[in-house]
This record gives sequence, C-alpha cells and structure tokens, in this order.
Amino acid sequence: MNKLFVRNKRFYWLLISLALPVVFQNMITIGVNIVDTMMLGSYGEIQLSASSLANDFINLFQFLCMGVGSGAAVLTSQYYGRQDFSNVKKTVTLMLRFITLIAVFCMLLAAVCPAAIMRIYIQDPQVVAMGVLYLRISVPTFILHGITQTLTLTLRSIRDVKVPLAASIVSFFTNIFFNWVFIFGHFGAPEMQIAGAALGTVLARIVEFAIIAGYFFFRERHIQYRIRDLFCSVRDLIPVYFRFSVPVIFSDFLLGTGNSMVSVVIGHISTSFVAANSIVTMIQRLSSVMTQGVGQASAVLTGNRVGNGEVEKAVEEGRTMIVLSFLLGLVTGGIILLIGPAIINAYSIPAQTRDIAMQLLAAISLMVVFQSLQSVLTKGILRGGGDTRYCMIVDAGFLWLVSIPFGWIGGVMIGTSAFITYILLKLDWIIKVVLCLRRFHSRVWIKKV
Repeated sequence: MNKLFVRNKRFYWLLISLALPVVFQNMITIGVNIVDTMMLGSYGEIQLSASSLANDFINLFQFLCMGVGSGAAVLTSQYYGRQDFSNVKKTVTLMLRFITLIAVFCMLLAAVCPAAIMRIYIQDPQVVAMGVLYLRISVPTFILHGITQTLTLTLRSIRDVKVPLAASIVSFFTNIFFNWVFIFGHFGAPEMQIAGAALGTVLARIVEFAIIAGYFFFRERHIQYRIRDLFCSVRDLIPVYFRFSVPVIFSDFLLGTGNSMVSVVIGHISTSFVAANSIVTMIQRLSSVMTQGVGQASAVLTGNRVGNGEVEKAVEEGRTMIVLSFLLGLVTGGIILLIGPAIINAYSIPAQTRDIAMQLLAAISLMVVFQSLQSVLTKGILRGGGDTRYCMIVDAGFLWLVSIPFGWIGGVMIGTSAFITYILLKLDWIIKVVLCLRRFHSRVWIKKV
C-alpha cells in the first residue's frame, strides 16, 4: 500500500490546491452549458440540437486552445520548476501568436460558411438554419476564448489558479443572466431564443477576457509578463517549442476533430440521438470534473518535478495519481447513476429521446472509469513529463482507427442500441489506459526540456 500512496502531506495539499480550482472552474463552465440546454430545451429538439452541433464546431476550436495552451504549459511548468522566467515569457509569446492566427481563421470560417459547417454534422434543414444563426453571433468568442483559455493554462502551470477561478465565477453569472434576458426576452429585450443563447455567451466571454487578460498583462507578479513582451524575439526557443509543444497541439487537434467525427456519427443516427447525447454529455462532464482537475494538476506537478530534476518523486507521485484517478472514476460512475435519471427527467423531451438518454447514461457510468485513467495518464503525467509525441499517437490514433469506424459501423450501418453504440465510440479509452500504464512503468516518458 505504501508503494501506491505517497507518504507526504505536502504533495496531497499541492494536488488539492491545484485540482480544486480547476474542478470548480469546470463545474461552472458545465453548469452554464446545462442551463443553456435546459433553457433551449423548452423550445424543442430542433433548437437544442442546433446549439449542441454548432457548439461541436466551437468545441473543436476549444480543443485547439487546449492543445496550444497545454503544449506551452509543458514548457512553462518545467521552466518555472527551475525558475527560468525568461524562457517562460518567450513560450507565452509563441503561444499567443499561434492561438491568435488559429482564432482568426476559425472566425472567418464561422462568418463565411456556417451552413457548410453545420451540414457536416447533420442534414436536417431546420437544424442547419438554427445552427447558422448561432455560429454567426458566436464569431467573437473565438479570439476572446482563445486568449483567455491559453492564458488560464499558463497561469495553472505556474500554480496561479485563483484568478481564473474568479473569472469563471463572474462569467458564469454573466452568462446565466444574459441568456435568461435574451433567450426569453426579459427587461424589454426581444425573445431571441437560440440567438439569445449565443449572444449571452459572447457577453460572458468579453467579461472573462477582461479579467484574465487584465490580470495577466498588468497585475501578475511571478513571471511579470507585460504587453511589450508580445514583441520580443523568440527565435532561439522555436526548436524546443516545436519538439515539445507542437505534438500536443496536433494531439488535441486530432482529438478534437475526432470528437467532431463522433458527433457526425451521432448526427447521422437521428435527431433524437443528438438531443439525448447533448443532455447526457453534460451529466458526464459535470460528474467527471474531479478527474479532470486531478489530470491537470498532475501535469503541473509532474512538469515541475521533472524540470527540477526530481525524477523519483515524479514517478512516485505519478503512481499515486493513477490510483486516485481509478478511485475517482468509480465514484464518478456511481454519481452518474444516482443523479442522471433526475436530470434527464427534468427535460421536456419525447419518450424515445428519454429512452436513448437512459441507455447512454448506463454506458457512460461504465466507461467513465477508463476516461478518468486515460485523462490523468495522457493529459497529466506523461504529458507533464515531456512525452508529448507518444501522447499524440495514442490520444488521436486509436480514436480515428478504432472508435470512429466501429461507432459508424455499429450506430449507422447496423443500428446497434444506444448503449452499444456509445461503448464502440469510446473504445479508444480502454486501449489508451492499457498502453499508457505500460509506458508509465517503463519510465521512458521522462524527458527534461
């Protein structure tokens, strides 16, 4: 038992202090999404499905944000571990330049060809029309969220988690309030329905951006990054950035496009399946926020240890975090089974959609254990240790080679039940757990920047 759990109270305190703000921040974000779907659910499946599928494209961009930010965090966490603030600043500069280019490109796509984007996911003309409206209003969120998300991940990598949490809390209440105003038409505002949901999100992103960017560029005291640093020379860091960060970006991009393909598969099954999945996915995200928090905390702690040359401590703490992720996965599965039915029954949806949602709920409660383990391994320990190329291969490879083809064959071609279809779409989680556990025990994942 001693080999499984680190006997150091400071380690657990650091893990909790890093994980809990991430947990609360993710809960707030997911809470907003749940309230959005409940508000739009009162207008029927078409608007609910349209906002869900439009957000799948936005989520693809958010995966890119995670890739760019997490890739930079691999470097910043190790540089911060050895107090190399000059290279921390250069890494942030490269990160911000990169995410700005990506955000501008996605803004152009959403503004110029939103209908083409929606038709990738579904052919229903009513759903497409509603999704186009949502995407066009959401255009500003790309640049706002891109900068906010990447700066948030940088702050977490240097153990500064309070301001991102505060920004999420303020953004949460802002989003809920403006959604309520514009979706239903309160205080003299027009009843905008799905367009109101998009507008409320844009206003919340503006508030969140103002808090995070204002703090990072003008008040942050650890690395003291300022506006002038955006124009500094970063040529000497480009080879290192490409070696460690670019695989993370590609990994999360391929993972994001793979998840979008999962949505394409679901969209080709039925509108009822789309609506049910949008409801149950929120339950799964809300229930697994603790494992996500541990995953991100493990990346920071492992990166700091490896950067400081404390390899044995990194291995010992990694082993403990793997065990904790397994236990948290079991607890999460139980929570899903307890609270899921009540949440599903709170929606005004047809009986067929409710039946599909219940089947998906049962499948998620089983697979969430593997989701927890693979998250801590690929997004946390191995990535924090610098093993970014291997994570890229296993993260995206099996999603594309196994889950998507099997999910399409089962769900679209054969017409398997919702339970079996979901298991097929998440088979990569099981494979990643097996391979990454072997990788962890081999220790070849430890790569100092």
